[in-house]
Amino acid sequence: MTYILRLVRTLAASLGLLALAVAARAEEQAAPPAAPRLSYNKDVRPLLVENCFSCHGADSASRKADLRLDQRDAAIEFGALVPGDPDSSTFLDRVYSDDPEEVMPPPSAKKTLTPEQKEILTRWVREGAEYEPHWSFIPPKRPELPAVKNESWSRNPIDRFILQRLEAEGLAPAPEADRRTLARRVALDLTGLPPEPALVEAFVADRSPDAYEQLVDRLLSSLDWGEHRGRHWLDYARYGDTNGIHIDNFRELWAYRQWVANAFNRNMPFDEFTILQLAGDLVNAETPSLPRETQLDNQIGSGFNRCNITTSEGGAIDEEYRVLYCRDRTETTAAVWMGLTTGCAVCHNHKFDPFSQKEFYELSAFFNNTTQPAMDGNVHDTPPIVPVPRPDDLARFTQIEQELPAARAAIEARKGSARPEFDAWITAASADTVHKLLPQDAPAAEFSFSEGQGSATKVKVAGAEREIALTAETTWQPGPPGMQGLLLNGKAAAVDGVGDFEQDQGFSLSFWIRPPANDNAYAVAARMDDAQAYRGWDAWIQSRKLGMHMVHAWPDDAMKVSAKDQLPADAWTQVAITYDGSGRPEGIKVFYNGKPQGLNIETNAFKKNTIKNQVPFTIGSRSPGSPAHACGIAGLSVWGRALADGEIEGLAEGIEPAELERFKVRVQSALIMEQESSWSRVSSLISDWYHQGRVVTMREFEERIEALTVDEILDYWRGHPPGRYRIVTLGKKKLKVRSTG
Repeated sequence: MTYILRLVRTLAASLGLLALAVAARAEEQAAPPAAPRLSYNKDVRPLLVENCFSCHGADSASRKADLRLDQRDAAIEFGALVPGDPDSSTFLDRVYSDDPEEVMPPPSAKKTLTPEQKEILTRWVREGAEYEPHWSFIPPKRPELPAVKNESWSRNPIDRFILQRLEAEGLAPAPEADRRTLARRVALDLTGLPPEPALVEAFVADRSPDAYEQLVDRLLSSLDWGEHRGRHWLDYARYGDTNGIHIDNFRELWAYRQWVANAFNRNMPFDEFTILQLAGDLVNAETPSLPRETQLDNQIGSGFNRCNITTSEGGAIDEEYRVLYCRDRTETTAAVWMGLTTGCAVCHNHKFDPFSQKEFYELSAFFNNTTQPAMDGNVHDTPPIVPVPRPDDLARFTQIEQELPAARAAIEARKGSARPEFDAWITAASADTVHKLLPQDAPAAEFSFSEGQGSATKVKVAGAEREIALTAETTWQPGPPGMQGLLLNGKAAAVDGVGDFEQDQGFSLSFWIRPPANDNAYAVAARMDDAQAYRGWDAWIQSRKLGMHMVHAWPDDAMKVSAKDQLPADAWTQVAITYDGSGRPEGIKVFYNGKPQGLNIETNAFKKNTIKNQVPFTIGSRSPGSPAHACGIAGLSVWGRALADGEIEGLAEGIEPAELERFKVRVQSALIMEQESSWSRVSSLISDWYHQGRVVTMREFEERIEALTVDEILDYWRGHPPGRYRIVTLGKKKLKVRSTG
């Protein structure tokens, strides 16, 4: 038996040697690729965190045996770790032990390392037991391309990484998708939007070898790419269009939002992207020779630091919020660029945090130098701000900046020289001189319809009177008290040279209207060319609600507003429409009997293109459509400016704007003289009104000052300073007196 056993062992040994020889020969013929080195952060640290660090980590309160495995030097000094020598590393002895009193992790931890995990730890020690810092502190390195079996499948380097994983999992790549699916996938990935149909069809039809690359290039050149990628960055930057807390006022920071999108579209290098956001203004200070457009762009980039929330809440302490703003900027910078949450270091060092409290405040010192006030004042665009002109206005904007100092100096110089000139003028002025300076405001066109009969009516255009024909369908009817009016049945009249306004000009219409009891839609007055995509403007009624269209091309380049409330049916109402020249629907106002009306913005697509056309101003329709029927109109005036609300209110009371201005001059002139004893009746009256807080009618006051002549006013003005009281309100023919002292 002993002989047989010895023979078997000898044979096994021979076979073993033979197997080793065969294996060596195989290695010589096709040596397998060496396994890549283990990564501490990826492969080892997760095992130590899960199984070891609770007892041998940063927490001194729970640390056992005074051993730290989370620090390489501490583990080596303790003797638990010998880099390159697993047999001498005592922590591995404990990991592999079968003794429940020795094994780590201990049975009481309810954790067990698998054989594969133990092998990872052993291999890591054998490879040198290198530790790695926090992942964000490690510069990225381009990895070597992995080896794959199906070399022909890969079209670019990234494909090899995908294929390596597929082959490792025993999977084969799916067949290539059709071109429409590919276009949709890549568009959604790069822009967040489905592709335009024309772009898809062009890709489908493109049979060039680089058709897909060209499609990607087109998507990367679109602003959609920058906006899609930029929106993630704006989340990191805590971007918002409001201040964030308290009143949460509007914040006009969209130029920074656009800067981020443009940076992605320009493929700005990340180091430049970083520097300009953290210190774009300082870059300008260091390099003042930069072109103006570059300096402005750099300033906008530093908007990253203006995205913090702000407040002006009552009871807020300035210094407290300065510290909070500085802390916010520090924490945001650390999170975005260092991949760290540093909130713990605000108050103390943290055992799990690689960022110390001292380092936090060293970094925060950089953000503690700002001219931003602690309180935002509950206003839009809290200073400091930088005006951002349109790109095509930048050259002129820069020129104006250079001209402003000289212009301001000229204004100050003029202030110094104007007083002697005024004194000389007032000394020589006469009643006729002053009368000519009084406002002579009048409508650009005025249709009084005072005839009451006939087939024509007179209109004043720029002060010149002329006669215009009325259509046969137009008839007369009694208007509001003391007035005559027309009964519209389609177009009543057309007048050249009236209402030829551009979209950036303010203008107004005022008239009396008597709509019928129906919900029809029609134009009361218009300068609009239906044949030219309805270019122009009109005064429009629909469902007895007054409104206005302003159109370059309906509906894609147009705006429309209408009053929320209806006009009374079969009754006269004084109405007005004003437009301020802003090109915005908010610039249109509608008034009933002098009262501003709530408005519905029905169309808001106006792009501020021209509204001018070649058709005449028309009463009762457009040119030629949308006729009015059974609708009364009287006292129509067209004004070449946007009348103020008070002027509209005065019109409703029967006071023309020029009359209102002349009344103001008379009242203010009377107040100038109220201190002189010879004017004691006026002074006493005004003083009584002021102390009583009375509101009086214009007529009541005018009766008290109507005896004052212009010559008497000028005589007094030459020798006396202004008085102590002034008029502060005028509306509905009423005024109130307040003190100026």
